[in-house]
Amino acid sequence: MIIWINGAFGSGKTQTSYELNRRIPNSFVYDPENIGSFINKNIPKEIRRGDFQDYSIWRESNYTILKYIDSEYDGIVIVPMTIVNPQYFEEIVDKLRDDGVIVNHFVLWASKETLEKRLRSRGERKNSWGAKQIDRCIQGLSNEIFKHRIETDNMTIESVVETIASKLDIHLLADNRNKFRKGLDRIKTHIKQIQFIN
Repeated sequence: MIIWINGAFGSGKTQTSYELNRRIPNSFVYDPENIGSFINKNIPKEIRRGDFQDYSIWRESNYTILKYIDSEYDGIVIVPMTIVNPQYFEEIVDKLRDDGVIVNHFVLWASKETLEKRLRSRGERKNSWGAKQIDRCIQGLSNEIFKHRIETDNMTIESVVETIASKLDIHLLADNRNKFRKGLDRIKTHIKQIQFIN
């Protein structure tokens, strides 16, 4: 089974995914962004695109890898990835579903003000790439194809995780970490996601 966590930048996809991973035994976080980084580092700059999702090979590769993992791995695959283009969603998620792969898709929804505040809290400015994508993401994710929204404006990551687990009837491991340890784990997750440009 795949749990796809979608949402605008600043919606909490990555933190939610890694919290799910910590609390679901036999689970794995798969990040489609790694394929985008690989493509950009391994093609001539003259044919690079501004958004790696626009490469058909990115969509084909992620579909193929996710299908392979699902067929070989006896666990839950968690995918944190913003995807707002209905065609691209169909080429990966719907194609997987057509092949019999169970893909549970959730959109972490929040207001523009909340998203901007969250991005600022992690050090991103108003003109950062993520902040510039907010309007496009909100508009794109309003499409009916992106079902199962979770309104996160007033929710903690723990509440989001518990909501997803409840909807999927998944039993979560108890979280016995103290506040300091939780904060440290969040910082580690954030640092792991920072892309250093060559």
